[in-house]
Amino acid sequence: MELQYLIWIVVGLSFSLYIGIAIWSRAASTKDFYVAGGGVNPIANGMATAADWMSAASFISMAGIISFGGYDGSVFLMGWTGGFVLLALLIAPYLRKFGKYTVPDFIGDRYYSNSARTVAVFCALIVSFTYIAGQMLGVGLVFSRYLEVDIVNGILIGMGIVLFYAVLGGMKGITYTQVAQYCVMIFAFMVPAVFISLLVTGNVIPQFGFGSTTTDGVYLLDKLDGLHKDLGFNLYTTGSKSIIDMFCITMALMIGTAGLPHVIVRFFTVKKVSDARKSAGWALLFIAILYTTAPAIAVFSRTNLIETVSEKPYKNMPEWFSKWETTGLLKFNDKNDDGLIQYSSEQITNELYVSPDIMVLANPEIAQLPNWVIALLAAGALAAALSTAAGLLLVISSSISHDLLKKIFMPKISEKGELIAARVSATLAVCLAGWFAINPPGFVAETVALAFGLAASSFFPAICLGIFSKRVNKEGAMSGMLCGISLMLIYILKFKFGFFGGGTSDDWWFGVSPEGFGTLSMIVNLIVTITISSFTKKPSEKIQKLVVEIRKP
Repeated sequence: MELQYLIWIVVGLSFSLYIGIAIWSRAASTKDFYVAGGGVNPIANGMATAADWMSAASFISMAGIISFGGYDGSVFLMGWTGGFVLLALLIAPYLRKFGKYTVPDFIGDRYYSNSARTVAVFCALIVSFTYIAGQMLGVGLVFSRYLEVDIVNGILIGMGIVLFYAVLGGMKGITYTQVAQYCVMIFAFMVPAVFISLLVTGNVIPQFGFGSTTTDGVYLLDKLDGLHKDLGFNLYTTGSKSIIDMFCITMALMIGTAGLPHVIVRFFTVKKVSDARKSAGWALLFIAILYTTAPAIAVFSRTNLIETVSEKPYKNMPEWFSKWETTGLLKFNDKNDDGLIQYSSEQITNELYVSPDIMVLANPEIAQLPNWVIALLAAGALAAALSTAAGLLLVISSSISHDLLKKIFMPKISEKGELIAARVSATLAVCLAGWFAINPPGFVAETVALAFGLAASSFFPAICLGIFSKRVNKEGAMSGMLCGISLMLIYILKFKFGFFGGGTSDDWWFGVSPEGFGTLSMIVNLIVTITISSFTKKPSEKIQKLVVEIRKP
């Protein structure tokens, strides 16, 4: 069957499945809408958490970033996996015991202040909108290539689909939809990896193929290092980033994870605290399947790309090359008019631009795998982006309807009214998120990394100190959150959008990139929080006893 028809069929069937599940599991109450009724099986919740966690950044962009950055790209693997462990062990069980399923709700009650709750809502909205922009951009990328529409129209289509099942089903619909999306996603990611590993190394397991020899007897990583050296790039197995920037990016991703509202709420969809711990364990297992495969995919795709295009005639390029050219994510500029593609590290001589975001998606086509594998990958990429986008939409809607309207402005609002408000706010949120996706600050993974930096700079100290310190009060928490996120926003606006005089990498403060600056902002937040808390009134005895009670197993 022709590739395009096959893609339409596979993607159409996956969308029908998601919409069908949303209709079947539609939310009838605010409890269904916010926490799926609180009765989800731990294994199913672990699978849904993994789907929520493995966003477009993980599926589409992470392997691409590693493919181009090599050792430097490992920060995403270390940061995101380490962060989830930190969240699962250090944060989530205590929040689950506290009983507040949104971060602003926890902060509002722990710090006995609606002002603190409002600040937390503000931070949650900024983090979620930045994060969801990366997901909708991923949707646009997939649609633009596989469904042959431009990126803007692809984003609009994705907005419509995710809005339907998120608004209709709430967390209940999202949870069971994400179980299906995880199955689609992991199958779509692993099948091409197995195929390519077998073709390149003869090893059926990609994780083992990564360290194996190729069919010509050379170790795969040695071969890629040689190709990089010939083209003037840094060796794949060595990094170019400074140690401090590597540390800061990794730490920002880790502590940012621990403050992500859409992941934390997952631990409230099960019945008991013990079930929350079980679902975290299952989620780690499900996540590990993709995360241990990503480095192998990165190496396979990078090697195949260089061998396919470098010093080859442009007129002989396969069909996939021209298809990706139409998206603007692959560009060839024949500077010397010799008809050959010169791919090198030198900007003066380099004739090829390749976006890291296409590496995973184009990999099966580069390797000339069967059409059904390519179609499956398209469905998996959409599942990854849509699953996380839906979770983020719910955070945004619950922050507005539950944390602002219910808790502050309209405490007497009926359950039906709150449910309507949640759905209306989700609708408005997806429209704004679409605009951010059309005007993103970087690649998918870079955009998501900025969201993690924002979460690290705002939420982590307030959540962590709120659990483990009796002394921290509302004045300290509010001041810390505002200082941390303000500093991070200024840095992003300066170096990503050119505000405040702009600047290049040479101008980075302390040599730290915007993706890693969340670590420094978090430290400022921590210092401000502790300092101001030390010079202001202690929390009441009731709050101090509450903190002690939370920490009891």
